[in-house]
Amino acid sequence: MSMRLLFVGDVVSACGCEFLGSKLRMLKSKYNIDVTVVNGENSAQGNGITVHSCNYLTKIGADVITTGNHAFKRRESVEMFDRVEHLLRPFNYPDGVIGKGVHIIDMGRCRIAVVNLMGVVYMEPLENPYTAVMKALEDIDTPNIFVDFHAEATAEKKGMGYFLDGKVTAVLGTHTHVQTADETILSGGTAYITDVGMTGPEESVLGVKKELAIERQRFNFPVRFIEADTPCFINAVVVEFDEKTGRAISIERIIER
Repeated sequence: MSMRLLFVGDVVSACGCEFLGSKLRMLKSKYNIDVTVVNGENSAQGNGITVHSCNYLTKIGADVITTGNHAFKRRESVEMFDRVEHLLRPFNYPDGVIGKGVHIIDMGRCRIAVVNLMGVVYMEPLENPYTAVMKALEDIDTPNIFVDFHAEATAEKKGMGYFLDGKVTAVLGTHTHVQTADETILSGGTAYITDVGMTGPEESVLGVKKELAIERQRFNFPVRFIEADTPCFINAVVVEFDEKTGRAISIERIIER
């Protein structure tokens, strides 16, 4: 039998959360979704994730919440990474860092693993993600494995996709906030996309008011970024997979305005 997982790209600010909340039930019904994973590392106003935004994403239907380089941006909310079982931070943080990078969902008839991983090219100098992900896979006892690879460089994302082809169900890129059009099933049966995109204000620069982003780029001096207040959209993918083998059957991009 097959199952369907919805993965929602980086949710930006309160308006992105609220728009997702208004549409998620409909998307789950429309695409016959069994499991929902949301990247929430920018879900707080400003960026990062707070107790409030984490609770909101859980309330509207996120089964797992992944993060990335802004996981610990809000110091007052760091302790929730040990309290909230389905909230992840990148697995390749050093040993001893609060939280975890893998979550297993028990669906009764099968188990689904979600791995949160972060790239190192143009990012923080964490453990080599290739080394780290192999450690993670050693302790996972299900073939249904979804990897949120939060990375900047497209080459690093492509490399990880091919490296994990046949080892996991899907490698889904996040972080750059622009949905790519390269969704595919690799030769080994792994679904792949370089970046799922973002959920938040569409007329913006990665969620930021376009005038402020242009000012920063044009004059090269510090500017306080503020989220755009334009209408939002949702970027996501749906992956259908065989629950017995873990092989992906299809991957479909979604843009919901």
